[in-house]
Amino acid sequence: MTVTVALLILWHVRNVLVTTESFRDHPALDVAVSHAVLQAVAAGEIESVFRLHVPQRVLAFGMADRIQAGYPQAVQVARANGFAPVERLAGGRAAVFHEQTLAFSWATPEEDARTGIKERFMRVSGMLCDAFKALKIDARIGEIPGEYCPGEYSINVGGKVKVMGVGQRLVKGAAHIGGVIVVDGSSLIRDVLIPVYRALGVDWDPRTAGALADRSAGTHVDDVVEAVLDQLAVLAETRSGSLPSEIVATAAGLADGHLPSAA
Repeated sequence: MTVTVALLILWHVRNVLVTTESFRDHPALDVAVSHAVLQAVAAGEIESVFRLHVPQRVLAFGMADRIQAGYPQAVQVARANGFAPVERLAGGRAAVFHEQTLAFSWATPEEDARTGIKERFMRVSGMLCDAFKALKIDARIGEIPGEYCPGEYSINVGGKVKVMGVGQRLVKGAAHIGGVIVVDGSSLIRDVLIPVYRALGVDWDPRTAGALADRSAGTHVDDVVEAVLDQLAVLAETRSGSLPSEIVATAAGLADGHLPSAA
């Protein structure tokens, strides 16, 4: 057991439903599912849910993007490059998902969600960092200069390229922490973010956008899924399954709210 896991076991979580379900035919529904899960956890309808799945090509915009004058143009650029634009649950800047990435999210019941913000970031980033290290990757937690969608709890490889971004959303009674793991296809990240960030007026260094496979040849999505779920099992009592149909139905009603309001 690594030092990170040994420390984070202090925040052990019980009865976590683990699901790898994806709703790739409807990108906005995929985002809305996380929204519906958060609502259900907050209402006490389900205890805790960890999602880990392969998405389709999506450009997920944060609140900071949506208030920019160039947002409508950024949405159009995303579509022109084959990425469905959506408005995500957590904050931050535009992030890219595609079929060689993994989307992850963890919704947990919280009596006072604001008191544990840092601990939840530490728990999830630490868990993922240990998963990548188990694959013999030099994974490190921390922001690197010029990275896209910058964050203190991002994960990089060797201090050179960002491979994981994470954000958090709080509601009364629950918290949601989620993001993207770039397993391969880092060129797809750069190719779409360069014009999207230009439209948004965001300065960044495209050389910081990387993938696990760039630094560890042959790393596959299945390898990363297995490593992540192994580490999750150290931190939580897990059970695999599908989301309740009621949650998916609720998500269908929320989906349109995650479509860009920009033209």
